[in-house]
Amino acid sequence: MIWLTKKRESSPETCNNRLATLRAFLKYLGSRDVSLLFLSQDASQIPRRKTFRKKINGMSKKAMQVLLSKPDISTRTGRRDLVLLIVMYNTAARIDEILSMKIAHLQLKTEKPNVTVIGKGRKIRTLYLLPKAVTHLKKYLLDFHQEKPNPESYVFYSRNTGVMGKMSQPAVNKQLRKYAVSARSTCDEVPINLHAHQIRHAKASHWLEDGMNIVQISFLLGHSNIQTTMGYLDITTEQESKALATLEEENNRNISKKWKTDMGRLAAFCGVNGIKI
Repeated sequence: MIWLTKKRESSPETCNNRLATLRAFLKYLGSRDVSLLFLSQDASQIPRRKTFRKKINGMSKKAMQVLLSKPDISTRTGRRDLVLLIVMYNTAARIDEILSMKIAHLQLKTEKPNVTVIGKGRKIRTLYLLPKAVTHLKKYLLDFHQEKPNPESYVFYSRNTGVMGKMSQPAVNKQLRKYAVSARSTCDEVPINLHAHQIRHAKASHWLEDGMNIVQISFLLGHSNIQTTMGYLDITTEQESKALATLEEENNRNISKKWKTDMGRLAAFCGVNGIKI
């Protein structure tokens, strides 16, 4: 850890990743040979480097609309990328969850079309699809998987390995950065170094902006702890403006207090006027 910090000048995140890898390896050794178990115990006592949570640059709805207009649907790659972007934004699923989707996980002909994703810890959850996503997915499947696709084929597969090999995350991020450069010339709210997680973050923020409660958002994101969701979301510009407007209104002394009813009592406003003590 000292060598990584001083010689390599690695970030605290990199140091912690290396430490976690070594701990996992030493734990494995201890499981194979009990005489080496002390190494794992010693490694567990090494403190992790202190890190600071990095702010994720989100995107407005306008920025997402511009980004979705950039794939060239006259090309095969463009059509694939458009559907991938739509599914990413529709579901707000993790990029690995989307790339791990197989044909068998899609239910597009039911009353409520949905997709089953396998998240962290092998947790399974069902995400419902909007009509726009369903329409694009059906066209995509005919174009890329023919009429009778193999249920075990990956929905978004690698051109190098074929339908039985899923598309890689670096390949997705490479395409996203290309579209981000193009979109930024039209809308400067699109991050220049766009990556897949920012789309997930953007959708979560837009859900919050549309009035969805935090519990529902936490479920859809696949978070086991609601505190993770709380730290994950940012207040949007529109929400901030509304909050400031409300605060300004409350500070205006000419406006009567909301609890000042005709009866002039706070108890009446709270609905406890008739309670006798």
